[in-house]
Amino acid sequence: MWSLIKLAYYACNEPEKYWYNTKPNNVVKVNLESCCHEIIKVIKGRKKKYLMDIELCSIASNNGHLDCLMTAHQMGSPWDKRTCSIAARKGHLYCLQYAHENGCPWDASTCYSAAKGGHLHCLIYAHSNNCPWDEYTSNWAASGGYLDCLKYAYRNGCPWNEKTCMMAAYNGHLNCLKFAFNHGCPWDEQTCTWSARKGQLNCLIFAHKNGCPWDENTCTKAAIGGHLQCLMYAHDNGCPWDQNVCNFASANGHLNILKYAHNNGCPWNEKTLYEAAINGHLHCIEYAHTHGCPWDKKTCNGAANSGHLNCLRYLHENGCPWDEYVIYMVAKQGHLDCMKYAHENKCPWHESTCYLAAVGRHFECLKYARRNGCPWDDVTKKWAIEYGQFDDYL
Repeated sequence: MWSLIKLAYYACNEPEKYWYNTKPNNVVKVNLESCCHEIIKVIKGRKKKYLMDIELCSIASNNGHLDCLMTAHQMGSPWDKRTCSIAARKGHLYCLQYAHENGCPWDASTCYSAAKGGHLHCLIYAHSNNCPWDEYTSNWAASGGYLDCLKYAYRNGCPWNEKTCMMAAYNGHLNCLKFAFNHGCPWDEQTCTWSARKGQLNCLIFAHKNGCPWDENTCTKAAIGGHLQCLMYAHDNGCPWDQNVCNFASANGHLNILKYAHNNGCPWNEKTLYEAAINGHLHCIEYAHTHGCPWDKKTCNGAANSGHLNCLRYLHENGCPWDEYVIYMVAKQGHLDCMKYAHENKCPWHESTCYLAAVGRHFECLKYARRNGCPWDDVTKKWAIEYGQFDDYL
């Protein structure tokens, strides 16, 4: 039967509820969740059973409210495999047991949800009652660092694959990585790659020293994450790299990575400065330029596209080429300050400047362009008059 305590608690006003949950020491505290409110509405005749939330069993399972789950099921509320997987994910064993014993379906998601939440008791119950499992059970156990779940799964024949090691490494769970490797779990380049991406140096070292393969992506991912120690270890131990290290270092503003890579012979190209410009990392632009990194017209376009005036100014003042596409970019994105700077420094108008500013509703850019002699066509003019109220300067 559904809890009479909840019905009594529901009838209380807010001060009475507060007193009940804070003052007495020898009573069961009450927490009314959405599943409770739904059932109360039905009990009190405020809602028909057939209008109950179709997710009611899953909601009760998620909250661990066995009484709500039982009542909802007895009232005819539908359930499906999610009811079991949610109970397992949240560690609500009693809900899982009730659902299974009363015919609720389950599948492999129940086991991997238990492993994902680190709930060994739910995993044991599900497996002991012939719930199917697959590699995801091992993978999620390793991902969460739940060694007890990983051990149980392995010792009871649950399969695993390369992702088991990768997910353990990605989240820095060296104990799970060691267990998996020592018991024959396969791995591939992704273990090193994602160790480096997340800065899990201990996992990277363990994997490399035990023969795990790596490739350029290991260094690239270290650069993306800004993990200098991982990059240094990989490079010092012969891991290959390419221009993507410098490109992603500059894209993410990791100047220390960029310096280390360049000082140790890592190649770079025009994209290195483009990525720094479009992402507004002036310090990376300054370093790369002063150390001979090439640039081209796209570099200014990148700064203009994102509205990084300080970068655009530095590039232009230091001789980086530009063309009418700088104006094209700023008109399209509505960066008035960049438009002013570019025009005042003799950057040519693009033929679509007014059109792009108009359709983007960047009316201040459109006004500035027209007041400074930028041409437009009749279609753009008509559209601007209709939507922008520009009679004062037409």
